Amino acid sequence: MEERTFTVLGELAVSAGGAPLGLPPSRKTRALLAYLLLTGRPQRRDRLCELFWELPDDPRGALRWSLSKLRGVVDGAGRQRLRADRERVVLCLAPRDEVDLFSIRKVAADSAADIEDLRTAFESASQPLLAGCDLPDAQSFHAWLTAERAALDRLRGDLAAALARHPLMPPDERLCWADAWLWAAPYSDEAARTALEARRRLGRREDADALAGMLDTRFRTAGLRLDEAATPPAGPPPAPDPRTLSRRLLERQRTHFCTAPGGVTLAWAEMGEAKAPRIVKAANWLTHLELDWDAPVWSGIFDALTQAHCLLRYDERGCGLSDWDVPELTFDTFVADLEAVVEAAGAERFALLGISQGAAVSVEYAVRHPERVSHLILIGGYAAGWRFTATPEAAREAEAIMVLTETGWGRNNPAYRHIFSQAFMPSATQEELQWFDDFQRRTTSPENAVRFLQAFSEIDVRHRLSEVRAPTLVMHARRDRRVAFAAGRALAAGIPGARFVGLDTDSHLPLSREPASRVMIETIERFLAT
Repeated sequence: MEERTFTVLGELAVSAGGAPLGLPPSRKTRALLAYLLLTGRPQRRDRLCELFWELPDDPRGALRWSLSKLRGVVDGAGRQRLRADRERVVLCLAPRDEVDLFSIRKVAADSAADIEDLRTAFESASQPLLAGCDLPDAQSFHAWLTAERAALDRLRGDLAAALARHPLMPPDERLCWADAWLWAAPYSDEAARTALEARRRLGRREDADALAGMLDTRFRTAGLRLDEAATPPAGPPPAPDPRTLSRRLLERQRTHFCTAPGGVTLAWAEMGEAKAPRIVKAANWLTHLELDWDAPVWSGIFDALTQAHCLLRYDERGCGLSDWDVPELTFDTFVADLEAVVEAAGAERFALLGISQGAAVSVEYAVRHPERVSHLILIGGYAAGWRFTATPEAAREAEAIMVLTETGWGRNNPAYRHIFSQAFMPSATQEELQWFDDFQRRTTSPENAVRFLQAFSEIDVRHRLSEVRAPTLVMHARRDRRVAFAAGRALAAGIPGARFVGLDTDSHLPLSREPASRVMIETIERFLAT
């Protein structure tokens, strides 16, 4: 089997057995290869079309053409690296394949790396990432590439830090690496102290004093305080860019696939220490294992729960990274999906989290498998859909919404999806509403959106509530416009011994920036500790 070497530092290149392979002349095709290579995860075809091709084109045809050109480069005798089915595409590297960026990351992560390996890695990391792969008109790809280049800058800073702190580094060279570290991390208290100490050890007192004055001004301007004796700095660090934070969280996520009844492929993921107590989250409207980390609603709770737990999530059939073209979308299949993921993950006993209609799925699962559910947490949930509880007027309105969804969900005009966004987050900013509108469009098809709404309307687990045996926490927004507060109280009232907490917000699930979100997270943490 002939291994491949992929070069992404500098211009994109691929070689086999030391001999360079010709890449397709299409810049978009080369950019597609780079994206598949560096993400290292299965990507939905529609997501790739959206990243690289405009809607007036034939995006699926263009994607097929690009994949056909790439197969001749990445595949080899006895090895199919580029794998695609009707919904997803993934680039699977062979064990002996090499990627220059990945090799540098290994050196940076090796606490025992020697000076020469670190120097070589730093020199390689100083090259531009994917030179010549810029696509200015493809905004989403451009944003991804910008984030990757920022990550390379941080990696270069990590290598400079390792060189500056290496015990065998000569003093004069240590100063050079300390300055390189400070250049990459201008507000790092440790980098500042290392640069000052390196100067003083060389007897360069005036130089050190001048640098100290400049750094003091820099830190004070940023609301920080440079304290050579203190670690960490006294002032709070600048708030991280949400896109950078979500990217770092995504890098820590472990994504897998399993098969549910009917041969449906489901995507599921773990986040957090694998040996930590597990929390399994039932799927809800709507999810996407990769896009969820940018969400103004649930990203905060997910991040918080992974600090002391291993969080297991999945995309139910019909949305996200799971199969969209499925024969059935019903409450029974939603429960079967949860059962399939739990089995695939080998989860024996865990806390179960259900949000919105995921609460009813969680109730049914907890009744069927009481030996597995240690705690049951239900947020914004209901026991019965609107077909069982709505007034005739409300029922007509719900039917009208389904018609509007079917005709307008996939359009560029977000007015139709706005119906749901504003019901979920009435007090959201325009930017947050725009994110949620776009998220819905990218998460499922118009046809499936209607099928989901139909299935949700027919949920009824009222007869199962009294059979729940797990300790249960129910939380509900007091001014929820999506699911009435009374539905949350009724859910709690029907479950023996359930604790009920009202949340002071009008969002279906509190926005991460709201005080109610912190109350929700702290309540969950206390509940799980009991």
